[in-house]
Amino acid sequence: MNVDVAGSLFTSMYRNVKIKGKAPAAQDPEGTGSCFDMTVPSEARAGTHQPLAVENKDLPRWSKATMQYKYPSPKPDPKAYLLKGEGEAIKSHKAAAVAAVAVTGSSCGSPSSPKGAGRAGSAPGSPVGRARSESPSLPSPPKAGAFEQRSNPPNTTFRRFYERGDLPISVDHKSFKNAIKWKVDLDKLDYHHYLPIFFDGIRETRDPYRFLAIKGVEDLLAAGGNRILPVIPQLIIPIKTALNTRDPAVIAVCLQLLQKLVLSGELVGQALVPYYRQILPIFNLYITRNKNLGDGIDYAQQQYDCLGELISDTLALLEQRGGEDAFINIKYMVPTYESCVNFS
Repeated sequence: MNVDVAGSLFTSMYRNVKIKGKAPAAQDPEGTGSCFDMTVPSEARAGTHQPLAVENKDLPRWSKATMQYKYPSPKPDPKAYLLKGEGEAIKSHKAAAVAAVAVTGSSCGSPSSPKGAGRAGSAPGSPVGRARSESPSLPSPPKAGAFEQRSNPPNTTFRRFYERGDLPISVDHKSFKNAIKWKVDLDKLDYHHYLPIFFDGIRETRDPYRFLAIKGVEDLLAAGGNRILPVIPQLIIPIKTALNTRDPAVIAVCLQLLQKLVLSGELVGQALVPYYRQILPIFNLYITRNKNLGDGIDYAQQQYDCLGELISDTLALLEQRGGEDAFINIKYMVPTYESCVNFS
């Protein structure tokens, strides 16, 4: 896979803002734009569940008697019952309704259907009728929010190390596209230390952190060789965290880097099989996010930003490089996946 993921960030940003008219990414309001700005530390976790915006009294409760959830019933109002002498008033309302039917020929209750002529206490002016009209309506079930973006605070390890000056990198501004200027030879870097830090930064949404993290991952994977395989267990949590943000832009970048990770070594694909349960649930959620154009042509397919297509290609690559146990594990997490390997 020869796609320059970091190089396509600027073109995609220009395309979305200048051509499609989308709002640009929000900048740090507390920053001054200087390279010496420091991010305020945050203890929030990325990709966490958001609590429901519903009060506890409005949620259904579990009933041990019926073995099911039911909404709590309001407390009975003593004024909602019939009092002494109100029976005559109800009868008069019923008689008035019958007389209205005889005169107009249209009413909610007709003489031929005594059930609709009016029930005791159901007249609008009766106490029971007032209690029914004033009873609160049941709240609608809250939205699950499966595809809503989750929290992605700027507290990555990559950002902290970069602002502290512990990473041997800087932006190399060129005429046609930016690159990374490494201050140390890549063959001398400790991959157990640096590769997880760069992978943790792929969920960044602001530059220069986003560009440096993604381009750094590409450079390290291209020059890693046999040093990548022992670091695979340390890369699972950063990849899972980036996917759990459920930000389409972050997921697209993570999928492309995951493809490059699988192709970086001979046994990397097989080493990822035990961790499918951590990284494939998001695949199952977004695998149907395709551009359904019918018989139309998607002229922007070279941009490679369709999540459904990215996930299908990534799963096919995982099956091809994952060995004989890859398909059954992918099928367990993504039931709609069909094998792309021809055994005939």
